[in-house]
Amino acid sequence: MRTLGAALLGSCLLAGCATTPPEEDPVQIKLNDLDGRVGRIERVVSNQSLLDMAQRLDAAQADVRQLRGRVEELENANEALRKQQRDLYSDLDKRVSGIGSGGAGPAGFAGAPSPTGGPGSAGGEQAAYNSAFDALKSSNYPAAIAGFRSYLSSYPNGSLADNAQYWLGEAYYVTRDFDQAATAFRTVGDRYPNSRKGPDALVKLGFSQFELKRFGEARDTLNAVVSRYPDSDAAKLAADRLKRIPAGAR
Repeated sequence: MRTLGAALLGSCLLAGCATTPPEEDPVQIKLNDLDGRVGRIERVVSNQSLLDMAQRLDAAQADVRQLRGRVEELENANEALRKQQRDLYSDLDKRVSGIGSGGAGPAGFAGAPSPTGGPGSAGGEQAAYNSAFDALKSSNYPAAIAGFRSYLSSYPNGSLADNAQYWLGEAYYVTRDFDQAATAFRTVGDRYPNSRKGPDALVKLGFSQFELKRFGEARDTLNAVVSRYPDSDAAKLAADRLKRIPAGAR
């Protein structure tokens, strides 16, 4: 009996030892903790990298939008130049046709009184205008400015005076002389209120004021474009530029 009891006691002790969990390795505990910390740091770094990437993407998209706006402005400017050429050639064709038919033709041809009063002076007027306009098309802006100023001085009431005044403003604008550009564009509306260049001159006046950071004036001018010429290309340009004026800016 004693032998059996001792055997049973031994078996119980062995069973108790088998159910006690083994003690964890302290080194392994530290390694597991370190792995957890590294994992958390990696997640933070990953999130920050994604944030930086998103910010860079937003900045790149803003740059693309700005470039697209500039491309649209250049396309509109090019179209305006092409239209000006078409109008100019059409006007010349009409004058030549008037001479060929034996009629007096427009002022300045076949002895008809010119805007400055001298017979036949429209040839000089047209040549002066063409010279300045050709300089503008060739990107020779100083020559264009000098040419249009000379034309306006010689033919202030000429048939192309309103166009010359407008393109003078454009020549100043592309050379970033925005003060002179604003003055030139404003003069189109003041001196030639019925000019076909009126809408374009008014919107470019607003653009010049914008570049000068006179945002309150620019807002008023561009709103006037939208109000006066609601269905024009000038109104679309004005509406786009109004969106770029900082809120509350004066």
